[in-house]
Amino acid sequence: MYAIDVMTRDVITIEPTASVQTLATLLSERGISGVPVVDAEQRLVGIVSEGDLLHRAETQTERRLERRRPRWFESTTSELARDYVKSHGRTVADVMTRDVITVVEMTDLADVAMLMETKRVKRIPVVRRGQCVGIISRANLVRALVAAKPAPSATSSTDDRNIKAKLISELRGREWVHAWAADILVRDAVVHLWVTDDQSPEERHALRVAAENVTGVKGVEEHVVSGGLIPVF
Repeated sequence: MYAIDVMTRDVITIEPTASVQTLATLLSERGISGVPVVDAEQRLVGIVSEGDLLHRAETQTERRLERRRPRWFESTTSELARDYVKSHGRTVADVMTRDVITVVEMTDLADVAMLMETKRVKRIPVVRRGQCVGIISRANLVRALVAAKPAPSATSSTDDRNIKAKLISELRGREWVHAWAADILVRDAVVHLWVTDDQSPEERHALRVAAENVTGVKGVEEHVVSGGLIPVF
């Protein structure tokens, strides 16, 4: 799936010249936590969220300098000046983030999710030739998961040997895997996993998930043995 498949197309935006009060009202009335900032030609120039309104003079929540901090930890004058603008600025341009992380319509959803995780952002504008044509939030990714249909059940022609081969192929090369082909037995579409008591719960859970996702599997059973003694079939 791609960004275009899940993005919100009717994007609520705001202009950089709008007042902070207008921004706060927009977020509150629409029940949203952030919006792209666009100019008169709908070109993306920034993004602003409720997080940008946390420290405001009006609510007496300006960022305060911590006392007794080491001298090397003191904020620079530019940081202090930036904080002042954030808490006292009157327009959206004063408080918005200008370096916006964006994607295009054909960006793979896996890349979108990775950007959200690594950049720690909750929403990413989708742009086309500099104009904002959509936005993807974490909620959009969750809705995509809800809408996703599981793979169809296997037909009777999918035999146990085929299931085992697919599972081994899925596990091959993954660094966390310590299971071998001999640790897996498939009978009547039920996968039997032999694991040792010294394998981590996370590895055992991952093995079960991998088995459950193989087309045609009807069930997964785990057999725990001690001392690494795995039966060989």
